[in-house]
Amino acid sequence: MAEPSKVIHVRNVGHEISENDLLQLFQPFGVITKLVMLRAKNQALLQMQDISSAINALQFYTNVQPTIRGRNVYVQFSSHQELTTMDQNAQGRGDEPNRILLVTIHHMLYPITVEVLHQVFSPHGFVEKIVTFQKSAGFQALIQYQGRQSAVSARTSLQGRNIYDGCCQLDIQFSNLDELQVHYNNDRSRDFTNPNLPTEQKGRSSQHPGYGDVGVGFPQMGNAAAIAAAFGGGLPPGISGTNDRCTVLVSNLNPDRIDEDKLFNLFSLYGNIVRIKLLRNKPDHALVQMGDGFQAELAVHFLKGAMLFGKRLEVNFSKHPNITQGADTHEYVNSSLNRFNRNAAKNYRYCCAPTKMVHLSTLPQDVTEEEMVNHLAEHGNIVNTKLFEMNGKKQALVLFETEEQATEALVSKHASSLGGSIIRISFSQLQTIRENSQ
Repeated sequence: MAEPSKVIHVRNVGHEISENDLLQLFQPFGVITKLVMLRAKNQALLQMQDISSAINALQFYTNVQPTIRGRNVYVQFSSHQELTTMDQNAQGRGDEPNRILLVTIHHMLYPITVEVLHQVFSPHGFVEKIVTFQKSAGFQALIQYQGRQSAVSARTSLQGRNIYDGCCQLDIQFSNLDELQVHYNNDRSRDFTNPNLPTEQKGRSSQHPGYGDVGVGFPQMGNAAAIAAAFGGGLPPGISGTNDRCTVLVSNLNPDRIDEDKLFNLFSLYGNIVRIKLLRNKPDHALVQMGDGFQAELAVHFLKGAMLFGKRLEVNFSKHPNITQGADTHEYVNSSLNRFNRNAAKNYRYCCAPTKMVHLSTLPQDVTEEEMVNHLAEHGNIVNTKLFEMNGKKQALVLFETEEQATEALVSKHASSLGGSIIRISFSQLQTIRENSQ
């Protein structure tokens, strides 16, 4: 494989694929400075602003096959470190004015929705479309005006300004895109020229990640608005919300009883998991790469000092920005068991340190209390249980004698099969079992 370069070589670029299609594929990973279409070879060369953006793009497309208009395209680092010439097809704009703005929001402590962005940007002209997404750089949005002059005015007036006092700072560039594609009108995207769009996707019809499924591959991962909404606009004490390190180092594990799936079951309470690596030369150490820096911060905050398999865990941010794929890494980026692909706000709201009480969901409708106790009893002394229904679905609360026993049950039995159903387990913040459940 060629050494990393900010120039990306794209193959199998059919005649039906436009420059704009390629820009949409790579725009979420950073600024694209040059694009050259090699039509005779069905190839393209695309230059990112920096090497890290190109690395992020290629790491993402290692796990997700990029598809444009039903055609698989293949990406790799180019042997060129720089594109020195640009032909007439080059699309890089840099500071050249365009009616679409790429907006990055820094220090985002309050929810930023499509409505908030519309309120901020519409005084400068008619806003046609807004798409928001999360990537490693943070919360971003693409904002399309009806005219280029409106975008220029907005950028001149708003660049560097805060939406709220002391936070949510705007960093605005001109996008390389010619037209935004908006498929749904909801809190993440909106086409103000077409109010009749559906609010949700009925089923994923394409592997193309679009704008929203970027970063490391989670469609609604780390939605900052969902985070802020879950915590009532503020963050839990001790959480800064500004950490950008995604990889966590876990040490003082019990190497005889731990494995990657058990670590996944525990850390997935705080965010989506990209990959996990047990360190062979240090069998009581592991690296866990979370979906984004905020999720990593939650994991460090809530799991530091937790007891598991007779050991007190030490959890810190790793010096490695990510875990390199290899034979000794376990991949979870596409796992259906990642908890934050849907209902992210609800899952953030339930984040807490390990407790004695676990909450079980997706139980079989005919499960009995005895079956449930037998499934978990090997992990500790069960003090109390309660089976109940919510929205027609069978759920349960199980109170263990200690937090360590509840943690062991969770890491061992989350995603296990009970009566033919794959059950889900999380910590409950309830202290005692009563009529009202989690």
